[in-house]
Formats: sequence, structure tokens, C-alpha cells
Amino acid sequence: MDKYFKWKVLLVVVLVFLAAWQIYPPQEKIKLGLDLKGGMHLLLRVELEQIPEAARKDAVDRALEVIRNRIDQFGVAEPSIQKQGVDRIVVQLPGITDRKRALDVIGRTALLEFKLVADDPKLVEQALKGEVPEGYELKELEEDRSRENLLLEKKPILTGDKLVNAMVSFDQSSFGQPVVSLEFDKDGAKAFAEVTQNAVNKFRLDGIPRRLAIVLDGEIRSAPQMRVLIPDGRAQIEGSFSYDQASDLSLVLRAGALPAPVKVEEDRIVGPSLGKDSVEKGTLACLISAVMVTLFMSGYYLLPGLISSVALFAMILLTLGGLASFGATLSLPGIAGLVLNIGMAVDANVLIFERMREELKTGKTVRSAISAGYHKAFSAILDANVTTLITAVLLFYFGSGPIKGFAVTLCIGIVASMITAIVLTRLIFDSLTRGERKISLRMMNILKETPKFDYIKLRPYAYLLSVLVIAGGLTVFFMRGADNYGVDFSGGQLQQIKFKQHVELSDIREAVQKAGMQGVSIQNFGEADRNEVIFRTNAAEPEKIHQALESLAGKDNFEILRSETVGPMAGAEIRGKAVKAFFIAMIGCIIYMTWRFDFRYAICAIIAEFHDALVCLGAVAISGREISLPVISAILTIIGYSLNDTIVIFDRFRENLRGMKRVPFRDLVNLSVNQTLSRSILTNSTVLIVVVILFLFGGDVINDFAFTMLVGCLSGSYSTIFTASPLLVDWKGKK
Repeated sequence: MDKYFKWKVLLVVVLVFLAAWQIYPPQEKIKLGLDLKGGMHLLLRVELEQIPEAARKDAVDRALEVIRNRIDQFGVAEPSIQKQGVDRIVVQLPGITDRKRALDVIGRTALLEFKLVADDPKLVEQALKGEVPEGYELKELEEDRSRENLLLEKKPILTGDKLVNAMVSFDQSSFGQPVVSLEFDKDGAKAFAEVTQNAVNKFRLDGIPRRLAIVLDGEIRSAPQMRVLIPDGRAQIEGSFSYDQASDLSLVLRAGALPAPVKVEEDRIVGPSLGKDSVEKGTLACLISAVMVTLFMSGYYLLPGLISSVALFAMILLTLGGLASFGATLSLPGIAGLVLNIGMAVDANVLIFERMREELKTGKTVRSAISAGYHKAFSAILDANVTTLITAVLLFYFGSGPIKGFAVTLCIGIVASMITAIVLTRLIFDSLTRGERKISLRMMNILKETPKFDYIKLRPYAYLLSVLVIAGGLTVFFMRGADNYGVDFSGGQLQQIKFKQHVELSDIREAVQKAGMQGVSIQNFGEADRNEVIFRTNAAEPEKIHQALESLAGKDNFEILRSETVGPMAGAEIRGKAVKAFFIAMIGCIIYMTWRFDFRYAICAIIAEFHDALVCLGAVAISGREISLPVISAILTIIGYSLNDTIVIFDRFRENLRGMKRVPFRDLVNLSVNQTLSRSILTNSTVLIVVVILFLFGGDVINDFAFTMLVGCLSGSYSTIFTASPLLVDWKGKK
């Protein structure tokens, strides 16, 4: 009996208790991502090149504080504003789906200037002819559906840095029209009084009223006449404002001007109904997966299977507790990661139980078989989990948005599964066998005896099959060209819109063309009775599509389920990060496997991973799907999962090499594959159960992820036996 048994029991109990405490009540403790509750995600780039070098040092930090102040006044519950990299800011706004209004509030520079309007007719006439006098600029004022050209002095007499307050009021002289009332500090009030005093004096002399232009972000908002002295530093911005527009304008003026222009690199919107649907389907997929895996393990392994099921639910609890304690957000890809953890968590138990079965066949007692099973399976479990952890960490470091959420859940789940699969299950076994207690380790067995199949003999045919499959997939991939890439990687815009009633695609296309938009791809999404349509375009503003649909179906007859806009620079950066993450993950796995095994083993395993990645890319292309962030997440996860499978077999090679040095290496490899075949079938079956459930019940948003995982799981199982192992034989033979 382990002398640390009581301390281990105490540790596990404390961890489970803390996890339960952290997530209760779950609706308050577990933060849901925007894709699960609806809202808006923005990636902003502060254009530092637009300001003097001396002002760049803390410009991003100042911009972040200004944006934070604006959002606080905007009234968003639990916003998230974070600096990313050197010049980017990530903003998440739960519950906000009005794209135009949010961008106006957050992205507006809010540079407020007061400039004198030139009153010399000759100067104005000269400017209208295209010869703008030095020190002046020609601007257009649009007011009450009329346009007027005004010549302004370039140098402002007053700027917004002297502003102390801005609020919405109502102009009684124009039927209660909303206006923005301004109030300046002492210096601003003094400057304003001097300007109005000079204007009044000139008006008394020549009877011509002077005008003062109020300019916001380079656009004239109003240009009132100065007929009276204003000594108290108060002014008004007039215009054809709605109350919301006046309120937002006063908000950004109060919060202050941004130190540099801000460009929206990426914005994503998820409607509340799509978020609710995703929560329901994601939860359903998790529950079905957990129940199916529990039934499968309990039915096949009997008592050990029941013990692994207890560990499985403990793993889910610890993972959710970890997310809550770290303040991490559970996103839709995070749910996919949790579902995947359910399938992968049983892998360690399958390894242990199969080892126990082998030890029992040698005549060992139950307690000895349990101890030997855990001892002999530990190295394979450790190596498999470390390689997956390497992939997950790289996903977090190089990924963005949804990929980070997936990576966080995967990392916490790996650690939780190690605790539950190795420590918790062993404690339960030790408890059941304490003293003179005896238990039965009887298990079902799909393979009564170790098979003697010659896999290596088939390697020429396996190599040929792999080449044909990969070549076919890559041919379709290159034929599709740019169509392979979704909005995430190519840039552009995607909108998913649900109509309350059926609308013909031909009518939608006609309405969009009438609105002056070209090159818009319009497709039905899902089943016909869902009345959902996907719009893809490279240039058009979302508002233009909405206006076209309003004219066709009416304002309240459609709902925006999601909207994604990614700039070309952001798309190229995401694509570069994905490629970098892939190759760095490969390098990390090569280094680890070289350390734990041998360089030849590492290279053969990585070739198998390239095989699986190329098969997945080909399958995505052939199925007409697009490469998106979830697809890249799935491919990188397949690298870790397939490597797990390969490591288990390689671990058996290593073990057999120590005791069977006179056996030809070719026969040794065949023997090792056959010895681990039962484990491979069972582990792959549990993972496939989970992935199929995710594919069928997880919802449309992660369907591409589930499809790629499904292909990758099948390819990974094949490549371990028919690619990695035969390559090791060929390399060994040449040496």
C-alpha cells in the first residue's frame, strides 16, 4: 500500500471540492464567450505611423484608456479591453450587436476643433476655383439636406483638450431638436470669449455676422454665426441628430480624443439567438459524449470501466473549475476542446487497463497486476500528454480569439485528465483492494489472442494509397485557389442572416445588385426551412447589405445571426500565425521525441503528422469547406492526437527492444503493433464516438472543426500503423 495514500486522497478531495466551489453557481462563475451569449469582438490597430515619433511611446496605452472610458460610459456590462502585441487592442462587448454605433463610439478619433470661417468673398471665390489660399482649407458643410462650401482657417482657435463636459440637450428654437452642449475650462472659456467678442465688434462695424466652424475629426458638424458675446465658455453642436447620435457624440467628447487614429482590423458579431443555440447544442454534445463514453467503458471494462467513468466526470469538474478559477472564458471552440478531452481522457485508462490484462495473463495477483499496469503505462501516458500539451501551448501563444479559448480548455483538460486518470483511479483501486479485500478485474476482450498480422508486408501498398489520397486532395486544393480560405485568412466579410419567411435567392441577389454591390456571394445555409442565408464579400459595408434587405423584406423580417469582417492585413497575419504554429509545433514535438526516444523515431512520427495534415487539407478542399480558425485548430489538435497514438506504439517498440534484442527489427515492429492493436481500436473508438457526436449535435458553427477532426482521427489511426511504423523499419534497415 502506498504510504502517501491518505495524503493523495486528501489532495484529490480538496481539488474536487475547490473545483465545485469555483463553479457554483455555474451561471455566475463560468464566463461564456461572445459566441455563446452574443456580442461583438473587435481587433483595433492604433496607427502609430500617423503621429510624431515622440508621441508614440505610450500612445497605445493612452488609446486603451480612452476606449475603456468610452465603453464604460456606453453602458456595456462586463466588457473586455486588452492590449495585444505592439499596436493592437482587443475589445469584446457582450450583448452589443449594433456594429455601426459601436464602431462610431469606439473608433472615432474625436478630435474637436473650432475654426474661423473666412468672410472675404475674394478668398472664397479663389478657393472654389481650386486655388486654396495658404493657411486655409476648403470644407463642405452638409446641413438639412443642403450642402455649403466653407473656407476655414487651418489653425484652430480652440480644441477639445479644453473641454470639461459635453451633454445632450434640446434646442427649443428648432422644435426640441437634440443638440450637444459643450462646456470649456477656464482657459477655454477665456479663448472662446475673446473670439466671440472680436466677432461681435466686427458685426457692429459692418453688419456682417462672422461664423465659427465646429469641426469633429476633420468634418464640419455646424458653423453658427457669432452675434453675441459668450463669456461663460458654453457652446452647442447642432445638426440633424437623433437622440442616440447626440448621446454617442457627447460620450466620445467627454471621454477625450484618441492620441492616434484607430483602424478596425477585424470585427465579429454573434447574435443572441445563435449564441443560445450554440450553448444548447454544445451542452447536448457534451452530455451525449459523456454518457456514450461512460456506457462504452463500463460495458467493455466492467468494474475498471466504472472507475474510469468516475474519473471522467471528475476531469470535467476539474476542467470547468480551472476555467472559473483562472477567469478564462468558455467559448464554442472551448466546448469542442472539452468534448475532445472527454474522448482523449479515457486513453490513459485504456492503456492502463490493457496493461493490467497482460499482467493478469502472466499469473500475477490482482494487486500486482494493478501496480504493474500503472507502472508500465506511465511513460506512454506522460509522453502522449506532453506532446499534446506542447501543441495546446503553441495554439494559445500563436492563436487568436477562438483558438486561444480552445487551447486554454485543452491545456487545463490535459492536466485534469492526468490527475484523474493516474491518481484518482489508482486511489480507488487501492481502496478496493486494501487489506484482504478482493475484486474482479474481469474485462471484455475483442481480441482473445495477440494478432499476427504482417503490417510491414503491406507497406508498399500503404505508401501508394497515401500518395494517391494526398495527391488527389492537393489537386483539388490548388484548383480551388483562393476559394479554399475563409474570411479569417483571406480577409473580407461574412454575414449569416435568418429571414422570418422564405425569400428567394434570386430576389436577394437582385436587391443587392440594385444597392450597387458587386461580387457578393449569396448562398442558402443549412436546411431549406431554416431560411438562413450566407453573404460573402471582399469590400461591401455590412450596413449596405442590411439596407438592401430592408428594402426587400422589411426591417423587422430578418435577424443577423453573425457577422465577421476581417481586414486583409489581419487575414494575412492570422494565416502567417497558423503556419508558424504548425511548424513550431512540429519542431517542438521533434525535440521532445528525440530526447525521449531517438531522432529517427521523431522524424518518422513527424512525417506521419504531415501525412495527416495534408489528408485533412485535402478533405476540406474536396468537401467544399473553407479553411478557417476552427479548421486550423482541428489540424493542430490532430497533430497532438495522432502523435499520442504513434508514441504508444513506439513506447512498446522501445520496451520490446530491451528484452528481444535478437528478434529482427521488422518482426519486432509487427509484434509491437499487434500487441497494442486492442488499445488502438478502443481508444480510437472512444475518440470517434465523441467526434461523431460533435459532428452530429455540436451545431453548424463548429461543424467544420468536427468534420476535420473526424477525418484526422481516421487518418491518424491509419498513419500510425501504415506510415510511421513502416518508415521506421525502412530507415532501420538501411542503417
